Amino acid sequence: MRDTIRFLRAGKVVEIADFAPMTTLLDYLRLSERASGTKEGCGEGDCGACTVALGRVRDGVLTYEPVNACILLLGQVDGADVVTVEDLADGTALHPVQQAMVDTHASQCGFCTPGFVMSLFTLHHAGFAPGRADVTEWIAGNLCRCTGYRPIIDAALASCTGTASDRFAREEENTRALLDFISDERDVFLGDDDSFFAAPASIDALAALYARHPDATLVGGATDVGLWINKQLRTLPKIIWLGRVTGLDRVEVGESGVLIGAAATFATAEAVMARLDPDVGEVWRRIGSKQVRSSGTVGGNIANGSPIGDTPPLLIALGATLELRKGDDARVMPLEDYFLGYGKQDRGKGEFVSGVFVPWLEDAHAFRAYKISKRFDQDISSVLAAFRLTLEGSVIVEARVAFGGMAATPKRATATEAALVGADLGRAVTWAPALAALAQDFQPISDMRASAAYRQETAKALLGKALAEVAGSPTTRTRVRGIREGQGGGYGRVA
Repeated sequence: MRDTIRFLRAGKVVEIADFAPMTTLLDYLRLSERASGTKEGCGEGDCGACTVALGRVRDGVLTYEPVNACILLLGQVDGADVVTVEDLADGTALHPVQQAMVDTHASQCGFCTPGFVMSLFTLHHAGFAPGRADVTEWIAGNLCRCTGYRPIIDAALASCTGTASDRFAREEENTRALLDFISDERDVFLGDDDSFFAAPASIDALAALYARHPDATLVGGATDVGLWINKQLRTLPKIIWLGRVTGLDRVEVGESGVLIGAAATFATAEAVMARLDPDVGEVWRRIGSKQVRSSGTVGGNIANGSPIGDTPPLLIALGATLELRKGDDARVMPLEDYFLGYGKQDRGKGEFVSGVFVPWLEDAHAFRAYKISKRFDQDISSVLAAFRLTLEGSVIVEARVAFGGMAATPKRATATEAALVGADLGRAVTWAPALAALAQDFQPISDMRASAAYRQETAKALLGKALAEVAGSPTTRTRVRGIREGQGGGYGRVA
């Protein structure tokens, strides 16, 4: 067992043996290193001013990803190369991204600039030449209040050309060697039985540790736990980070479906999930920001049981099953059965989510999903709807319908599902019972995101939208972005 965390800073190995479990990376950088280029803005992972890059070797490739240092725990950088804005210049020469920001006059007050620079640094190393849409998606988690985004986007297009041309690219071999040097398969444990930061290296070690400390807080990406610390001011003396558990970050593609480990990040699973259906990919890329998707985990989004989590309604409609582990015992359940009530899940003391299995859609399936939020990017859903219809010709013979934001948990619309069976997509009059049945399934509440009446009406409209799209109505334009247009419509699966 190792009693330190180890990471790289500016080409040197840093080893820390004593820190409070709840210490954030931002606090370490600003208060311990006095590296004050990384700014504290919102403190909740929304504004991007605190963005730094973490470098890790993934599938044999040194990859730099943007993360929000304000909600990332210090212990989570174990085994990574931590890059901040102070590290970018090569002597007196600015990094290509920094120079482009100067050339395009892309900084005004400058507070947000370090975060933008670090996000664009990761785009500089992403290995492809981005278009304008790629850039806007990449920086969706960085907010600018005064300069405006046009010169920032221009700087990105000028400096991110698909081939990294900086000293980090030149020193890649040395960085990889150092990352290999500090990596090991030992469990990490700092502290004592009353207060600790732990990072088990195997699922057996995790199960044993959590069985001994069922009151510990399990941390996947800390995109939620970081807010507990910064905004709710909770005290979390025992933290178990899942990021070092071998195999828990797996994304395995099989003949019958996809197995996603609980510690797999949204970014890791994104490409595979988009293969399931275009709508799955579209909702997936709107989960948080690039920074959030680089850190946040699929298992964490499920395990915390939020009624407005984006992945559970999608996965429930797709027929996903959940894996749980406690000690040496494991069990599997339909995902919808995991959510018992607001803040209550079917998870025993010392039990944890280990993975989720998502079956492929079949030829007879038609799938649609929609996220409704006040902002298009990086916003919490007011309503998320997902529909999987099984068809014989134009007749629906089976339906799975799930919503988020409509109840105290992500929930199937069982009365609506029953009313859909027998409906003919070619005869809109047969849809009426299902549209009416939604009122039996949900009695939503009003909150800051939407009123109950808005949610009810929107859910009904989304069901009608899904039916119209699957029916392939030639006269109804249903997509602003046109993600499915030109793909033929019709009743079958959209490839």
